[in-house]
Amino acid sequence: MRAWCVFLLFLLCTAAAAQSKRPPRLEPLPEPPPPPAMPGGPDEPAVNIPVPQGHQVEEMREGGRVVALKVTPPGGKPYYLIDTSGNGNWMRRDSLDTGLAVPMFPILEFE
Repeated sequence: MRAWCVFLLFLLCTAAAAQSKRPPRLEPLPEPPPPPAMPGGPDEPAVNIPVPQGHQVEEMREGGRVVALKVTPPGGKPYYLIDTSGNGNWMRRDSLDTGLAVPMFPILEFE
């Protein structure tokens, strides 16, 4: 019982000390300046990626930027052009599978 009284007294003392150390009256911060104008926008030229004529192309965008293209040749298997680093170097992949195969076998079965 005595330990609880000491603990409560400690809490009251720390709360009183925290209230007595209030900072002086604070002033509001001024408004930040507007951000600088970014190059680009509607005047920026469109990027053309050469794809053979007759192939169907589907864009995959992320944040307004083209990050991948699905190219389907007429009568053929689709492949993907992926910009992995964001610098415009496109890599061809036959699927979006990363090659990571998680083992999926049962560990324990209940009847």
